[in-house]
Amino acid sequence: MKVERLWPDSPLRNYHYLVVCEESGEALAIDPLDASQLHNFARAQGWEITQILNTHHHRDHTAGNEALREATGARILAHAAAAPLIGGVDIGVNDGDAIRVGRSIELQCLDTPGHTMSHVCLFAHADQPALFSGDTLFNAGAGNCHQGGDPGKLYETFVNRLAQLPDNTAVYPGHDYLMNNLGFTLDREPGNSVAATLKASLANREPLGMPVTTLGEEKSFNTFFRLHSPAIIAGLRSRFADLPESPTPREVFVRLRELRNRW
Repeated sequence: MKVERLWPDSPLRNYHYLVVCEESGEALAIDPLDASQLHNFARAQGWEITQILNTHHHRDHTAGNEALREATGARILAHAAAAPLIGGVDIGVNDGDAIRVGRSIELQCLDTPGHTMSHVCLFAHADQPALFSGDTLFNAGAGNCHQGGDPGKLYETFVNRLAQLPDNTAVYPGHDYLMNNLGFTLDREPGNSVAATLKASLANREPLGMPVTTLGEEKSFNTFFRLHSPAIIAGLRSRFADLPESPTPREVFVRLRELRNRW
């Protein structure tokens, strides 16, 4: 499996991806914003985009659908409940469904509500497992819940779905927010030396030069996986007087998401 991470230079800092079967040259495009960039890159490599997957219905993840379909004839796939919001979807997918690309790639659909209530992540079963996480999980961060999402559901997704995947799973999110997210980690957990070292090493790095992190690494510097950290809990209790001395992980997650909304 080959993964190409492309940068359409959107002010929203989007990434989009091509997942390629190198045996057949067939490719899946994930969250197309700039259809021309995806099409031209694939064509230059001799690849054929046969499928398009939207992780959720927000326009910055679907805007390139029709132009890319017109250029390639690809089928559009999305969460079955998001399909009416997107329009033009050929196949609605559900939790556990498999998406096959070419001869050698199988991606498992994970129902991951929170950022929106109809969000799908893709998990690649491969020698190097991979997670295409849309706006659910970012490098060092978590998606917002502003447009019909639910932070409690996002917590459940993190704990019950994402945290259960192998630690060596590579994380491919829908946006580059890594530097800001590391800043939030250090605001909430100033003694996190892993986050501090990583942030310092990435100064002035371009988006396509940002590292592809693993879930194991995320657990060391992503605040939203570090719900039992005494430093994080103490900091939250100084901001939220009603937070109990021993809050539940869910309470910690929801309050962290609330702080991140205005940080």
